Amino acid sequence: MEQQTDHISSLFEKGRSYVETRMEIVKLKAAEKSSEAISSLVSVMILFIFITLFVLLLSIGLALWLGDLLGNNYYGFFVVAGFYGVVALIIYLFKNKWIEEPVTNTIIKKMVKL
Repeated sequence: MEQQTDHISSLFEKGRSYVETRMEIVKLKAAEKSSEAISSLVSVMILFIFITLFVLLLSIGLALWLGDLLGNNYYGFFVVAGFYGVVALIIYLFKNKWIEEPVTNTIIKKMVKL
């Protein structure tokens, strides 16, 4: 009878150890996924900052150049602003297809990747 109790006790101990190990694996996988998502986000943010600076300076230069061609600097800024307004409208109209779906799919792929 005591031997059977030892076997049951051993079985419960192994079961508890298994559950603890599985919980640790889940925690480590969650930490890995989180760190991958955060590092990806940081790299995209850094790239976004540099692209924004490039576009900003290019836009100012283009606006000044167009303003010089048109006779007044503010004309060039109006032309560049109008261009960005049209681009913003197009992006707004197609935001689901061009932005939301690809971003959602990328996040899901990164989180589900084994």
